Amino acid sequence: MTRHLPPGLTEESFAEAIQAFRRVVGDKWVLTDEETQLPSYYDPFAIFEADHFAPSAVVKPSSVDEVRGVVAVANEYKVPLHPISIGKNLGFGGPAPRLPGAVVVDLKRMNRIIEVDDRLGYAVVEPGVSFIELDNYLRERNIPFWVDVPDLGWGSVLGNTLERGIGYTPYGDHYAVHCGMEVVLPDGDLVRTGMGAMPGSNTAYLYQYGFGPLYDGLFTQSNFGIVTKLGVWLLPKPAGCQAYMITLSKEEDLGQFIDILQPLRLNNTISNVSSLRSLLLDAAAVAPRSHYYTGDGPIPDSVAEKIKDELKIGYWNFYGAMYGTEASIREQWDLIRDAFSAVPSAKFYLAHEHDSPVLATRAKIMAAQPNLETAEILKWTDNCGHIDFAPMAPATGEHALWQYQTTRDLCREYGKDYMGNIIVGRREMHTIHLVMFDFTNPTDKERTYALIKRLIAESTKRGYGAYRGHPSIMDDLAATYSFNDNALLRLSQRIKDALDPNGILAPGKQGIWPARLRGQQF
Repeated sequence: MTRHLPPGLTEESFAEAIQAFRRVVGDKWVLTDEETQLPSYYDPFAIFEADHFAPSAVVKPSSVDEVRGVVAVANEYKVPLHPISIGKNLGFGGPAPRLPGAVVVDLKRMNRIIEVDDRLGYAVVEPGVSFIELDNYLRERNIPFWVDVPDLGWGSVLGNTLERGIGYTPYGDHYAVHCGMEVVLPDGDLVRTGMGAMPGSNTAYLYQYGFGPLYDGLFTQSNFGIVTKLGVWLLPKPAGCQAYMITLSKEEDLGQFIDILQPLRLNNTISNVSSLRSLLLDAAAVAPRSHYYTGDGPIPDSVAEKIKDELKIGYWNFYGAMYGTEASIREQWDLIRDAFSAVPSAKFYLAHEHDSPVLATRAKIMAAQPNLETAEILKWTDNCGHIDFAPMAPATGEHALWQYQTTRDLCREYGKDYMGNIIVGRREMHTIHLVMFDFTNPTDKERTYALIKRLIAESTKRGYGAYRGHPSIMDDLAATYSFNDNALLRLSQRIKDALDPNGILAPGKQGIWPARLRGQQF
């Protein structure tokens, strides 16, 4: 293991800082052992050496006051901090800090569900509350609301929202359904956004805007503050929920399907955040790669055809859900079938009409039932990890086909199977390209990283910007937003230097470096 000290600190000054952290949170809640404790905070799917993005220590506060105390120590000793909520952002670095040697601030102990209003439909949570925990709270108390959930339910409600993550019900845009934040700034000041800035406000979690500038977005995908409390709107439990799957047996049918889907999303005929998944992504959820193919290189087209037949699915598989009364669901289903019947290879299944385990899992997620079943894809190969590339594009068939064909061909060039999950919004779509690799194989890791860099370059040429990124490519992605000599990044740097003059909070996150570290390589 390589010991990473924070930049600019000596062993002596770092030891003094650790003692100061212990005085704030208690000895038990400061972790420094490089063999038994810190590896839990590495990227579980390390694309470089396992300990490249390693922390120097972990501090685990249990309250806002302790967070403020940790920030005060960090400013005194110039110790960089890397806050995480739960650290389950797999494919995007997990709990690992962007800056090697930063001290992880693990907020999992701050796991209170502070409030749930069962009339107005909102919850207020701390960073350590997972989707599973909030769902359990609602179900145990028969509260008639749902919390929208992402693919894996073990993550933080607050953390996923700050990364602008998604779920799959009509409330799938998690940032759009947040309301109100409490934030510890890099200098230790404590602010509440929107209506929450008024003491005793009775609309802090009901109205997003408040009076004056709206700052909430400033604290998403940034290093401008540590969010310690979040309001989230809950979805009223519908009268019914019916999941369905539409399979497309021909890969070229993707374009026509997207062109039909987008207006149905825009006019709310399909109200939930639905997903269109590629054949091998669904196959990975059923069995390991060796079950289908034991040869080298990408799975051949002939084997892909056999997988389609074995699993009775398509090259593309669309998962959606309908909500409401039985009568309204029947009406929705008629409209959906009529629209997509124009695609010659389309086949239609309600959840009970197909034995696909993927459909069963998607049905749970679209009914706001958090689970961990999607993690089955990690059995695709031995030591299987993934790094994700997630570009945005207009929701048209032309753009969908270009993205798919370009990514597929590059994957094949680098010896990879294509695995894509296309999420179609009302006007835009983003495709999460999961690039699987053996995280114990240096050659495979190098090939995977080279592929990701190629994908960034090719997508940038076409104007497709990624909306999230792994720590290893954050600088690359920030550089693609280069209008007017990188004016957006320069604005972020000015805000960073104003709010965080000591450069202590998450240096390098989203490519935003503090002045004292700017221009260096980490």
